[in-house]
Amino acid sequence: MDIEKKRENEKKIVADMIMLYCHGNHGKELCDVCRELIAYTAERSDKCPFMENKTFCSNCSVHCYKPEMREKIREVMRYSGPRMIFHHPVAAIKHMVSTRTEKRRLKRENKHAYEAKE
Repeated sequence: MDIEKKRENEKKIVADMIMLYCHGNHGKELCDVCRELIAYTAERSDKCPFMENKTFCSNCSVHCYKPEMREKIREVMRYSGPRMIFHHPVAAIKHMVSTRTEKRRLKRENKHAYEAKE
């Protein structure tokens, strides 16, 4: 997958999660706070220099979100994550598979780094 396609996919999924959160917590229409959060996450994604190698922002070693925005997106993820399987099942399953794969890769890399130190 090329970087631009990956970036656009990430922005779409995050926007879907924010809209799901807003609908469940703020009403049927997308509120200004959630609209601002979508714009902020899209901007951060557009500027991400690690897009080629990263899977999810939560696995990134550099956190580029302002602390208050990071907390807002965490709240959105906690709410929307479990509900995504019902609203966007294909995206949710892809996310679960990618998360598992990424955790294994990070574990292997950390193990090799630890062994290299010794």
